[in-house]
Amino acid sequence: MAINALFSADDVILGLSATSKRQLFEILAAEVSRHGGPAEEEALEALTAREKLGSTGLGKGVGLPHAELKSASRPVMLFARLEEAIDFDAQDDEPVDLIFLVLWPESSNKEFLTTISTLCGVLRDPKTLKRLRKAETAEEIVEIVHEECQPESKSDEQGQQ
Repeated sequence: MAINALFSADDVILGLSATSKRQLFEILAAEVSRHGGPAEEEALEALTAREKLGSTGLGKGVGLPHAELKSASRPVMLFARLEEAIDFDAQDDEPVDLIFLVLWPESSNKEFLTTISTLCGVLRDPKTLKRLRKAETAEEIVEIVHEECQPESKSDEQGQQ
């Protein structure tokens, strides 16, 4: 299932206020539940368990918390831009202000790995990060993500190099 089919302006939170990773996960777990995803407690437990394996901080101020859930019937993706960056135990020790959360049904493992790989590539591009930080609306965020996740645009660029 393509990211473009899973991610809309309803899945974007701009100006989110959180003072710690734990508080951020609590807020996002509640949002996941409101978006028709798994129950808040289950989402929080999955995110916390995954984070214990190692930080999902990608560096450059980006966090990609993700988990697979047995009970999830469909993928849930949320993007949050924080008012103030928080410590996320990232390898580069930079605080995080951009969060892309992905919760996925355990039964669709291959699609999950493909999605995480695509997002990692997009969220490591400094130009894309700059655009995400400057975007003023949820619609702009979605447009950027959809544009950057287009498989043909990436292959076109590689063909031109």
